[in-house]
Amino acid sequence: MAFPVPLLLVALLLPAVRGAETPQYTTVHTESDFEVRLYRDTVWMSAPTPDIPSFHVATKLGFHRLFQYLMGANLNSSRIRMTTPVLTSVVPGAGPLHSSAYFARLYLPVKFQASPPVPLPELNLHPDRWPSHCIAVRSFSGYARDKNVVEEAEKLAMSLSMSPWANSTNYPSKNAYSIAQYSSPFRFISRVNEVWFDVNCKSTGVETY
Repeated sequence: MAFPVPLLLVALLLPAVRGAETPQYTTVHTESDFEVRLYRDTVWMSAPTPDIPSFHVATKLGFHRLFQYLMGANLNSSRIRMTTPVLTSVVPGAGPLHSSAYFARLYLPVKFQASPPVPLPELNLHPDRWPSHCIAVRSFSGYARDKNVVEEAEKLAMSLSMSPWANSTNYPSKNAYSIAQYSSPFRFISRVNEVWFDVNCKSTGVETY
């Protein structure tokens, strides 16, 4: 049975960036407008939204299912602490009529990394295990919406093309890029978002864990 999730409850329980558990990483390269992070092995809970042609709507609907999972909609009835970021991975051309496909994801707390509670079947969620790898990250403010996330991704791609990481973005990845959102929907100023590109660590001599 899925649980209704009042928007106000989501806003109250979504923690500030500093108070939430986040995936661990090491910064391995810094430029003026982006950085490259080496993330450790992580497990995320993923909500595919294959028939939704909008980044904003897909994120909202996917997060709704993920939040139900956190609130106990799993076979253990476990309550799981909210983490950040809320991550939406974008795969251009993989959706209906060659539109983009979206996957909303939440990082699982360390307590549940080894053995995630199994989601209720009707939520259509599945765990994704990500091996240690490098991610190029560009920060931006405001609300993440369909138009500006594409613009931010294009800016990061341009910056990478003029950096030592220019030839590293062919690293095998199921996702063209991802948008990480760290702020409550009711936070109107100083919002924190990032666009993520997978990059090949070894092309620049960085070793993964």
